[in-house]
Amino acid sequence: MSRIGKKQVDLPAGVTASVSGQTIEVKGPKGVRTFKATDDVTIEVADNVVNVKPRGLSKRARQQWGMSRTLIANCVTGVTEGFKKELEINGVGYRAKMEGKTLNLTLGLSHDVNIDFPEGVTVTAPKPTEIIVEGIDQQQVGEVAAKIREWRKPEPYKGKGIKYKDEYIFRKEGKKK
Repeated sequence: MSRIGKKQVDLPAGVTASVSGQTIEVKGPKGVRTFKATDDVTIEVADNVVNVKPRGLSKRARQQWGMSRTLIANCVTGVTEGFKKELEINGVGYRAKMEGKTLNLTLGLSHDVNIDFPEGVTVTAPKPTEIIVEGIDQQQVGEVAAKIREWRKPEPYKGKGIKYKDEYIFRKEGKKK
């Protein structure tokens, strides 16, 4: 039995969910999210609660049961609170700034890096060494943050580069004489 799948997803005030076939649509104050489940599970909405149940006892049905419940819970969290990733830039001369809807990064390369991001994701740079990525889709927010970080990953000797705010960089000791 899936311990995660057995839990019900509570819908907070201001959030509605409707099911048509295998697709659930969640509407909230921040927007609308949809999720299409596989045929291995059934989705029921009643009394501001979403329940997910497997259709059978096959291994795949049990796997999809917990995953579907988690993805529906992420849809509910996205339309109520949203998701947020914070990045820090460390290094002399490394900085970020917004130019319209484009993020401009100066990372010690021979050119500046301009990054456009998809619809539904907002990127802000409140300080030259700080980037905040926000949105209602957890997967999109994580992907945009990873693409920004990919331009200059933190190195282990001085810690220069772009890192997540809560990330720990294991430091190495330099060469000895």
